[in-house]
Amino acid sequence: MYAIVEIAGLQYKVEQDQQLYVNRLQGDAGVEVSFDRVLLTDNGSVQVGAPVIDGISVVAKIVEHVKGDKVIVFKKKRRKGYKKKNGHRQQFTKIEIVSIGAGKAKAAKKETKVEAKEEVKEEKAPAKKAAKKGDDLKLIEGIGPKAAETLVAAGIDTFKKLSKKSVEEIKAVLEAGENLAHLDPETWAKQAELAAEGKFDELKVWQDELNGGKTE
Repeated sequence: MYAIVEIAGLQYKVEQDQQLYVNRLQGDAGVEVSFDRVLLTDNGSVQVGAPVIDGISVVAKIVEHVKGDKVIVFKKKRRKGYKKKNGHRQQFTKIEIVSIGAGKAKAAKKETKVEAKEEVKEEKAPAKKAAKKGDDLKLIEGIGPKAAETLVAAGIDTFKKLSKKSVEEIKAVLEAGENLAHLDPETWAKQAELAAEGKFDELKVWQDELNGGKTE
């Protein structure tokens, strides 16, 4: 059996026990992650989603996080004495496909109605808490560990939240932090918008043209 599944904004053809590299995912090595955007499955008969197949998910285990080969970007402006050389290494996650089959939504339908409401609430609580886990803001060029920690402390813990902030708002948060006022967040919101939409390839191309998160 194989499936076509969307992972971090890109589509992959996967089979059980297959190992592949995808754009960086959240989670430590050994953790299992589930992908519910399954577009097609083939188990003797082909099933096509519209656009996704309800109740089917792909479960994978994170093997390790790695960086790709270094890409050198050299920019030069003729007759202006301008030269700039930057390097970039894209971050990837190696995963192993554990299973392809019924997802959590389908399994939930099999729960008996005799369960007490209190028990149902207790089961849902961990899932709700997990959904609040923020994004890795360090994927935005120009944001280091200390800047990411300061943003999260200010409640800006996801790409979507960061994308909605103005340059002035972000600067105000940085100035409240320790030794962060020198950072220039000019492109952070736009980078975060691409990341929030899963457009990591487009984000990588743009980051190759940036200099520490700045256009110049």
